[in-house]
Amino acid sequence: MFRQVRSSDERFKTLTFKPGRNILIADKTPQSSATASRNGAGKSSLIEILHFVLGMRRLTNSVLQNAALKADTFSLQLDWPKVPDVLSVSRSLNKRSRINLDPDITENGTLVPVAGSVTVPKWTAAIGQSLFGFPDEHVGINARSLLSLYIRRVSQHGMDDPVKTFPNQSMADATTNVAYLLGLDWHLAAGYQELASRESLRQKLKKAAKDPVFGLVVGTVSELRGQVAAATVRVRELEEQVAAFRVVPEYEALQARADEIDAQIRRTRAEDAADRRNLQDLNDALRDEHEPAADYLRRVYQELGVELPEAVLQQYDDVQSFHQSVLANRRSYLEEEISATSDRLDARQADREHLGEEQATLLRRLRDGGALDAFTALQEQLSLAHSRLQTLTTRFETAKQLEATQAEIKFERSRIQQEVNRDLVEREQRIAEINILFQRFATSLYGPGRDAYIDISALDSSLRISPHIGGKNSQGISKMITFCFDLTYAVLAHRNGRGPDFLVHDSHLFDGVDERQIAEALKLASIVCAEEGLQYLVTLNSDDLAKIEHYDASLSQDIIEPRLTDAFSDGGLFGFHFE
Repeated sequence: MFRQVRSSDERFKTLTFKPGRNILIADKTPQSSATASRNGAGKSSLIEILHFVLGMRRLTNSVLQNAALKADTFSLQLDWPKVPDVLSVSRSLNKRSRINLDPDITENGTLVPVAGSVTVPKWTAAIGQSLFGFPDEHVGINARSLLSLYIRRVSQHGMDDPVKTFPNQSMADATTNVAYLLGLDWHLAAGYQELASRESLRQKLKKAAKDPVFGLVVGTVSELRGQVAAATVRVRELEEQVAAFRVVPEYEALQARADEIDAQIRRTRAEDAADRRNLQDLNDALRDEHEPAADYLRRVYQELGVELPEAVLQQYDDVQSFHQSVLANRRSYLEEEISATSDRLDARQADREHLGEEQATLLRRLRDGGALDAFTALQEQLSLAHSRLQTLTTRFETAKQLEATQAEIKFERSRIQQEVNRDLVEREQRIAEINILFQRFATSLYGPGRDAYIDISALDSSLRISPHIGGKNSQGISKMITFCFDLTYAVLAHRNGRGPDFLVHDSHLFDGVDERQIAEALKLASIVCAEEGLQYLVTLNSDDLAKIEHYDASLSQDIIEPRLTDAFSDGGLFGFHFE
C-alpha cells in the first residue's frame, strides 16, 4: 500500500494515504471563475508522479516534462513484502537513470538493510518479482505494463479500453499481461506475441522484396545455404589453426639466423667449386712434371768425335742437378697446395654438416610455431570469418522468413488457438470464478437486471479477454466496465500473489458516468478493500463529490488532506503555478 508522496520542493502538497479507500479532492472555490477547470489542480499529476517513481522510462505527454520541475525529486513511501517498516523510493527529474531505495530491497544478500541507488531496470525487475510475483522466466509479461493497468494514465489514453493501456499496444501483448493477473495460462497467450512478430517481419520483408536492390542485399535461401556452409568450414579451419598455433617469441631472430646459415652454406658450396677446379689443375700439373734429359748432349758430341773437356762436363752435371732441384721444389709445392685444398674442402664439409644440423633445428622450431604478429594476423582472419558467417547467417534467416508462406503462419496460428482452447476448457472453474466476481461488481452498480460477463476465448491472432455489461452502449457504461474489470483482476491477482494491494483511478474514469453509478462504484471499492485488504486511491472533483455524497455518507471519512484547488497559484499539488 502507498503511504506517502512528497517532493523536495517545500511548496509541494505532501499526500498521506491510509489502508482502504482514499479520495483526493480538487475543490471548486468561490474565487474560481465559472469556466475554471479543476484539471490544473494536480489530480492527474499525482498519477504521473506515481508512475515516475515506479520506474516510468519516458515523460512523453507528462506534466513532469515541464522545465519548472526539472530540479525536483519525488519520493514515495509504500509497504513492501518482507520489509518490516516502509520502503522509501526517491527519484530525481534531473537524474532519472537512478532510483534511491531505503532499504535497498534489490540487494538480497545484504544482512543489514541499508539504502542504495539502483538503475531503473533493476528497480522494475524488483517490482515484477516482489509486487507481481514474477517467476525467473517471464517472457511476455512486463511490470511496467501491469502497473499501467493498476494506475491508468489519462495522458496515454489508458482509460479508453479496459484491456489495453495505450492505443498502439497490440492486443496480443495486452491480453498476455491481463491473463497473468487473472490466473490464466499467460505462456500460451505470449505465443501470440511471437507469432505477431513473425507476421510483422514477414509483411515488412514482403514489402521490401519489391525493391530490386533487396535481392542483392539479402539473396535467396538456396544461394545463402551454400555460402553459410562454406563460411562455416572456413571458420572451423581457422579455429583449428589458431588452436594449434604456438607463438615463438624470438621468431624473427631465429628466422634471421636460419637465413644466415643458408647463405653460409651456399657460400661454402661456391668456394668448394673453386677449390675443386684448383685441385684438378694441381693434380694435372703434378702429373705432367718430369726431369729434362741431358744425356743426348754427350751422345751428339761423341758422334761428332769431339771430346769435351772435363770442366765442361762438370758444368753440364751442375745444370742437371739444378733442374732436378727445381723439379723437386715444384713437386713439393704442388703437393702442399693439393693437401691444403683438400683440407679446406674437408673443413667446409664439416662446417656444412654442423650448419645443416643447426638449420634443421631452427626450421623445426619455425615450422611448429610462429611470430606473435603472425598469430595476431591469424586471429584477425578468424574474426573476419566469424563476422562474415554471422552476416550470412542473418541474411539466410531473413531470406527464410521472407520465403515463409502465409500458410505456415496460418498453421501456427491454428495450433496456438487449439492449445489455448484446450487450456480454457481445463480452466473452466477459474473462468467461472472470474465471471462471478465481475458479475458481482457489475450488479452492485446496475442491479441484477443486466448481463455481465468477461468473454475469454481463443482467436487466431490473440487471446480474447473482453468484459461486457448489458444495456445501452454509452460512454458511462464503458467506463464502468473498465472500473469493474480493474477491480476484478486486482482482487484475483492479490489473492493469488500475482499483484499488489493497491489500485488507483483518475477522475477521468468517471467522465460521463451517472452520479448514482459513481457513488455505487466508490462504495463498492470501499467494501472490496475491507474484504480483500486492498487500498483504493481515487481522485475526484468537488462538484462530483457534492452530487454523490447523499448516496454514501461515509465518503467524507476517506477524503485525504490537503484538498487541492486551482483557484490560487499555490493551491495545486505542486504549490505554485506554471504553464
